[in-house]
Amino acid sequence: MLNRSYTSRQELEQHTFSPLVTLFVPLLAIFLQAFVPKLLPRFSLLDLPLIVVLFFAVSRRSPIAGTLTGAVIGLLQDALTNQPIGVNGMAKSAIGYVAASIGLQVDVESPLTRILITFIFSLINSVLLFLIDHRLLGLPDYHLFWGHELIRACANTVVAIPIFFLLDYTKRTE
Repeated sequence: MLNRSYTSRQELEQHTFSPLVTLFVPLLAIFLQAFVPKLLPRFSLLDLPLIVVLFFAVSRRSPIAGTLTGAVIGLLQDALTNQPIGVNGMAKSAIGYVAASIGLQVDVESPLTRILITFIFSLINSVLLFLIDHRLLGLPDYHLFWGHELIRACANTVVAIPIFFLLDYTKRTE
């Protein structure tokens, strides 16, 4: 006779990370995002902290942890870049929350799902940054160019997939 388990998806696939990985990976992403574009201007097309927020949010599958991860990473990114403090913090908090909520419902281990999530959330991040800068802060010189944002989303997606697979090796199942 077939024995079925009614354990929730969240209980089965929630992952944790060592404190070293939890600290080192976001700091490395923020450091690279803050300093490498000064040497290689094309690197500014990528948003490594966004990729890290997405990975940790969908892996932990906890909206609270996703929100806090996004807030901390976003605020640290703001502190090291020329953005007003809180802009990336607000955007990445919202993305961390929604990504973790989606991670509860969808198989986020699939490469196709990871591609879609990264591409879509990269576009959402651009829209959130535009809304925060243009509407909330009233900065009239901030414009959204859809062609550029689509290229940015594609670049983030191409870079995110190998990063996700590398970070998969750091997961610990609860």
